[in-house]
Amino acid sequence: MRLNPKYLVLLGISVFVICLAMGFGRAGSAVELITPKGWPKPVYRFSDNPLSEEGFKLGKKLFYDPGLSRNGTISCANCHTQFSGFTHVDHGLSHGIDGLRGTRNSLVLLNLAWNRSFMWDGGINHLEVQPLGPITNPVEMDNTLANIVKRLDSSAAYRAGFYKVFGDSTVTGQHVLKALAQFLGMLVSSNSKYDKYVRHEPGGELTPEEFSGLKLFRKNCASCHTEPLFTDYSFKNIGLPIDTGIMDIGRMKITGDRNDSLKFKVPTLRNVAVSYPYMHDGRFRSLMQVLNHYTGGAVMSPNIAREMKDGFQFTNKDKLDIIAFLETLTDQDFLLDVRFREERE
Repeated sequence: MRLNPKYLVLLGISVFVICLAMGFGRAGSAVELITPKGWPKPVYRFSDNPLSEEGFKLGKKLFYDPGLSRNGTISCANCHTQFSGFTHVDHGLSHGIDGLRGTRNSLVLLNLAWNRSFMWDGGINHLEVQPLGPITNPVEMDNTLANIVKRLDSSAAYRAGFYKVFGDSTVTGQHVLKALAQFLGMLVSSNSKYDKYVRHEPGGELTPEEFSGLKLFRKNCASCHTEPLFTDYSFKNIGLPIDTGIMDIGRMKITGDRNDSLKFKVPTLRNVAVSYPYMHDGRFRSLMQVLNHYTGGAVMSPNIAREMKDGFQFTNKDKLDIIAFLETLTDQDFLLDVRFREERE
């Protein structure tokens, strides 16, 4: 059967549009991270870890594999579920292997290719190294990369998968981390109501409350939660009362600098309405509690963020409007994207 050239052109355009909507472009089995319009360039260089459909799927398989933990019970997805922006919402502090409780709340996993550092204290500075934190933490996955490599290398299916991606059927630690980075780096959230508003697209019309909240947000919050990524990736002491049961000193643990005491990473606010509880220790269950802290709950100290020194004067209506705006940062397409779901065998 001979197809009309007109239909071949239309078919090609349709495939291209679908690829863009999925967040990456194709060239054979290669894929490319598409930077959303108006966003800065990603920090992570996929040129050093060429993306492919096979690499993305291998990384996803590893992400959902509980075999990465010491006793085969905890996967990355245990603390990072898609419907909540790849964090957890059932408890404040992360729960790991053998039911052990950690000391911090899980950060969301999205737009990681733009991150300069990882973890609440910035203790990791590279996307490919990020998984080693939870993998080796004794109260999270309590494993070693060497043990993981040994297990994966004993699997014919995994060896075949690594061969497709890296041209080497022998599993290595570097390739494990590169595969995970291909999946994690493609977790791009950029299609919320807010994004449609900025792009002047249908579905982006803000209500009066949402628009009021946007103006209040830009005036009071955007210096740290900077658009379009809604973080400036800095570390701030925002005056949280110290949890004496944990005694988490934050960034100071990494730098040893007393000026970094109680400073924690400014998290992205994308999908914040579904990624509760909030703060590094999950102490707040609602956005209203967060805003109440900013309007009178802060504990003053010498290194408190300058934005906190004078406090914020939000009325109850202001708070409700800000929350209405923050809810426009929920990206349902990202939260329901079938590409990121576990593939059952």
